[in-house]
Amino acid sequence: MKAGSPIADSLRASLAELQQHAARARPDYATRQRWLAGLQCIVTEHQAEWIAALNADFGCRSAVETRLAELFPALEGISLARRKLKDWMRPRRRGVSPWFWPARAEVQPQPLGVAGIIVPWNYPVFLALGPLTSALAAGNRAMLKMSELSPHSGELLARLCERYLGRDVVRVVNGGLDVAAAFGNLPFDHLLFTGSTRVGRMVMQAAAANLTPVTLELGGKCPLLIAPGVDVARAARSVVAGKLLNAGQTCVAPDYVLLHAADRDAFVAAVRRAARHAYPRLADNPDYTAIINRQHLERLLAWRDDARLRGARVEALCDEDDTSLLAACKLPLTLIEQAPADAAVMREEIFGPLLPIISYQQLDEALAHIQRHPRPLALYLFDNDRSRIAHVLDATLAGGVCINDTLLHVVQDQLPFGGVGGSGMGHYHGYEGFVTFSKLLPVFRQSRLAGTALTRPPYGKVVQGLLRLMLGRIK
Repeated sequence: MKAGSPIADSLRASLAELQQHAARARPDYATRQRWLAGLQCIVTEHQAEWIAALNADFGCRSAVETRLAELFPALEGISLARRKLKDWMRPRRRGVSPWFWPARAEVQPQPLGVAGIIVPWNYPVFLALGPLTSALAAGNRAMLKMSELSPHSGELLARLCERYLGRDVVRVVNGGLDVAAAFGNLPFDHLLFTGSTRVGRMVMQAAAANLTPVTLELGGKCPLLIAPGVDVARAARSVVAGKLLNAGQTCVAPDYVLLHAADRDAFVAAVRRAARHAYPRLADNPDYTAIINRQHLERLLAWRDDARLRGARVEALCDEDDTSLLAACKLPLTLIEQAPADAAVMREEIFGPLLPIISYQQLDEALAHIQRHPRPLALYLFDNDRSRIAHVLDATLAGGVCINDTLLHVVQDQLPFGGVGGSGMGHYHGYEGFVTFSKLLPVFRQSRLAGTALTRPPYGKVVQGLLRLMLGRIK
């Protein structure tokens, strides 16, 4: 998007207006609480509208999943921010070297100005309101770019933000790739992007031109490691729940399973039982979410077929006719075993209900597999042996870890959420989100009784003696 285009000019004008509002007065505690209360109303007062909007975006979006994975965690984050805001905002004392006593030091959190938030289509409510909660709690204004693949959710959020917060606080932008490109080029005071690693690189490159700091929430292939001898039935139920929530269209969904070869048959049988119990039917099941559009469905089908052609064993856990499933834009949980390493399903983030299974003989073999790949956004481990758990945590690095379950670490608002390496950078949620969207201003307060005059020029014997004493005491 070239500078000077109508879209770019309109977005820059919106940003300039928000910057003017941000420059007039720093929002106090009462103002921020009012903003957060507005966010709360956006969730609590419009649940039916959100359910309808998301269902329209996906073609079939489970109403339970919308409440469970979008509205509930968004509301939890807002509630935590409202309870903790006064404590987060207070200046925090810092120590002062004894050589500078009785001076004092503190850190004051200050708003940055205007934050930009680029929201993906897979969880458009949670992944819009989560970072927006952090930005508003920190006292910023914000602009949000919603995905063109979730237009109904984007239009609803724009309308509700204008109603409950006002255009002087938040502006929601909808549109296609041209709008997204122009949005990423704006000189925000901080930019948070959630999406693919490929697009994340482009966002970071665009932000660099403005020296805009970025938080990137990306994805990657999240491994699920099952230690030898673990209750595979329990693990299978968690795998099915985590993999099939939103039909696998989740950045922290288990991407593939690593398990001991001796447990393979029992695990596969347990996954079959768990999948059929959770979703006895798919095509006409309102609780089983559709793939977002035909393009993504065709991508998943192509990766499945590619693995089969390369010699993988492929098993779809569904007895329904393919025609009815394709018409509903749905795909069953599909197990893929013995796929070669260069198959697309083994190289790329799947973002759908395909589940590769890899067997290992020794635990360190599985750890070596994880270490050979880019650092994931999430690592799942099923194990009850404390020493072995500690060994896995020491041997791997991930954005977050969940032990003996899937996904739930993301909705713990007092834990930071963020990636590492190829899965992202920076954190938000809870206090870490408040800090991300704040400038932690260091303040040093000098005392009238300060002795620092002894170190000022002209330098004589006194300062030379002091320096010998000061340097000699540092250990």
